[in-house]
Amino acid sequence: MARLVHRLPQNVEGEFYVDDTCIDCDACRQIAPETFRDHGDQSSVGHQPATPEAIHRALMALVACPTASIGTLSPGSQGSRRSAREAVRAFPTNVYGNVFFCGFTSEASFGAWSYLIVRSPEEGGNVLVDSPRFAGPLVKRIEEMGGVALMFLSHRDDIADHAKFAAHFGCPRVMHQGDGAAGLGIEQVTNGEAPVPLDADLISIPTPGHTRGHQVLLYRRQALFTGDHLAWSPARDTLIAFRDVCWYSWSVQTRSMERLLDYRFEWVLPGHGRIHHAPAAEMHEHLERCVAWMQTQR
Repeated sequence: MARLVHRLPQNVEGEFYVDDTCIDCDACRQIAPETFRDHGDQSSVGHQPATPEAIHRALMALVACPTASIGTLSPGSQGSRRSAREAVRAFPTNVYGNVFFCGFTSEASFGAWSYLIVRSPEEGGNVLVDSPRFAGPLVKRIEEMGGVALMFLSHRDDIADHAKFAAHFGCPRVMHQGDGAAGLGIEQVTNGEAPVPLDADLISIPTPGHTRGHQVLLYRRQALFTGDHLAWSPARDTLIAFRDVCWYSWSVQTRSMERLLDYRFEWVLPGHGRIHHAPAAEMHEHLERCVAWMQTQR
């Protein structure tokens, strides 16, 4: 729980604040950009929310924060409690179509985003992409939305409470052997660098580089769940890879990115970094630009 005594001095005065436990994961700035800002190595409140929608988004950021670093001055008021309950119930929140952001990010994954693909039993059931916190309200909402039939783990950094979700929902997990899947008791272990069709709509594509066993998930050749492999950069206005957090091999990650040029998709949904949507041809151009830049960063 955020503590007022540790409120960061960069916050503007008002109801919402961020304390000094913030780990700069960027989740609050993505969820409520009109309220939260980046002042360097942490987030703070740049503008106090003034409309019901802005307050709701700020409370969603509070719920999603992996370190409980966001607080309010009057959390005990009846209106605040009601608004907070509504924010909790907002997750999983829709990204597009049948794809949802789970919220409830985990400090164990440095605030990485996880997603739920909602599908009918005939389509294979729901898919949880990477793991959020195993929080009661979120688990209840996922149960109401049909549970989890399969869990896809992109890499070892973002697995968080995967074992609790697997045990609760009785769902098999998919993970690459290069990231120690066997030692984690993973039920479906992928290996090598060839793509693996998981069902008619899902393709697991190995993309080593960020970690040795990193993999991305292509859904209906429309959405690419990229873990920490690829994201959108508002600053550069194009797709990027993260050179400074490439834990295994930048040259290997560059080759992995080149192989992604064989696929078409309209959405990039990362664990870290910004979501982006564009026509497939435009997204392909951004990917080509990203590969060209990576080749210069030896």
